[in-house]
Amino acid sequence: MAFLKLLSILPYKLLVGFGYCLGYIAARIPSERSRVVQTNLRLCFPQFNENSINKLSGKHWLLLGRSIVEKSIIWLGSSKQISNMVEVKSEVDLASRTPRILVNMHFTGIEGSIVLSALSNENGWPRTSGFFQRMKSPFFNRKIIEWRNRFGGKSIDRQGNLLELMREIRKGNLIIIAPDIDLGLKDSVFVPFFGIQTNTITAVSRLAKITGAEVCMMITTLKPDNSGYLCTISKPIPDFPTDNPKADTALLNQYFEREIRLRPAEYYWVHKRFKNRPPNESSVY
Repeated sequence: MAFLKLLSILPYKLLVGFGYCLGYIAARIPSERSRVVQTNLRLCFPQFNENSINKLSGKHWLLLGRSIVEKSIIWLGSSKQISNMVEVKSEVDLASRTPRILVNMHFTGIEGSIVLSALSNENGWPRTSGFFQRMKSPFFNRKIIEWRNRFGGKSIDRQGNLLELMREIRKGNLIIIAPDIDLGLKDSVFVPFFGIQTNTITAVSRLAKITGAEVCMMITTLKPDNSGYLCTISKPIPDFPTDNPKADTALLNQYFEREIRLRPAEYYWVHKRFKNRPPNESSVY
């Protein structure tokens, strides 16, 4: 906790440099996560040779190290620090209280819910709500919720709290869901992602259908000059949802893949995205 607090008060350029150093070191330490990154990149970019894979992996680790130390600002920093680090541009009126789901994918610059919460007072936005995944450590599980909610947001445990999230959507609060990780086989389908059948939750389609909510993409990526992050919120995805949750989920994966191809080093490759496999397929890890 003391170390996180120290990081949060460092000059931003020094913090970023420290993060790059951590990423550089981590990339050179053999570990399970290093193997996961390499496996994911080989599966998703079969056209790349080994040298290109290694370069992309190294760049990813640099950005991952940076994002890890920047979490000190996201979790403990002031709203001013956060607004200085992340710029928000939206193609929809976030203050309108229109039932809306923001689909946030796992780039290294994630934690969009805290960003919107931190900026909500000065912009007149409603509070931000979203699912959270329980951590193994009870202490940090409690702390993460406390940090995420400190600007008035609401973290909802994804285990059995679907009705609570539906109420938040209907109230017009900003709902953020990141469905591009493998959360188990329940309420999930196998749909293509980089040409690979990938286990993906159908929550976005089902929630949008039940509540009548718009669905907008929310992408947080590095600015071109690497000085901070840009969080962009798109116009609603047209004709979404349909009566086919599987087709809707496959469409979202297409959106994710398109964004990743624009900036492949920024995606969260340390996650075992292909952990669960279709019947009779062995583990890729």
